[in-house]
Amino acid sequence: MADDYYNVLGVQKGASADEIRKAYRKLSRENHPDVKPDDKAAAQKFKQVQEAYSVLSDDEKRQKYDRFGHAAFQGAGGGGQAWSGSGPVDLNDLFGGGAGVDLGDLFGGAFGSGAFGGARTQRRGPARPQKGQDAETSIDIPFTTATEGGTYDLTVSIGGQSERLTVRIPAGIESGKSIRLGGQGHPGMHGGPNGDLLIKVRVAPHPWFRREGSSLFVDVPVTLAEAALGAKVDVPTLSEGRVSVTVPAGASSGTKLRLREKGVVDPKTKQRGDLFAVLKIVVPKELDDESRRLLAEFAARNSTDPRADLW
Repeated sequence: MADDYYNVLGVQKGASADEIRKAYRKLSRENHPDVKPDDKAAAQKFKQVQEAYSVLSDDEKRQKYDRFGHAAFQGAGGGGQAWSGSGPVDLNDLFGGGAGVDLGDLFGGAFGSGAFGGARTQRRGPARPQKGQDAETSIDIPFTTATEGGTYDLTVSIGGQSERLTVRIPAGIESGKSIRLGGQGHPGMHGGPNGDLLIKVRVAPHPWFRREGSSLFVDVPVTLAEAALGAKVDVPTLSEGRVSVTVPAGASSGTKLRLREKGVVDPKTKQRGDLFAVLKIVVPKELDDESRRLLAEFAARNSTDPRADLW
């Protein structure tokens, strides 16, 4: 049985959205593959944290989970029904007569010759094979699995039977896209092929990265001195760990530093996009007297108004 999502994040059932978000970020950082690259237990914990947060951070899904637990998100939908109301109906199947049933014999005696124009219905040949209906389900996957590719194990219930499947996740897939597994849907009729299984993908957010198409963005805090004088700082990447980048002297908050081909693989072109390190200047909340004096002296010597040409 899957672990309780609240226990996974270490919060109470009545926790606020802010408490859930803080717990998610803390656990994601502690168990992230970049932090513990060879720790299988941490990798499993990281996966559980992403799954739990994808449910508890969504008000509608959280309400369903609070009411029904994990059962609210199990199954592939539509399984076990004899007929869903769509698709052709074989009258021979309904009346259990098989391929040789004469519909004139079934109805002629009851209604007389007028009901069917006095003509007997010809015997039908073997029913045509019909493809089974498609089944649908959805999965929540970690951010890095979506961007770098991988596999995902899930259990689906179709036609009253449960089956364990391993799904290949293509690198670069976006949230809302679907993966089609041929022949894994509802059984066909009269020897026809099975339908397909459509798996809708939902991608969990990442504690550091934001994605726009094949581009990635990560906020990089820098000190006032680093921005003013220039510096070397470390920046995290998805697949290469941390890399060193140069902050140019005189950089402002919002400056984007491009790291080429360190973004997300484009599923169509198979080319990797870029990673943008977005500089965020962090000012100390408290200053000693000497620091205040030096900053006041600096301001007096540099009296340029940064808002002069804005409005």
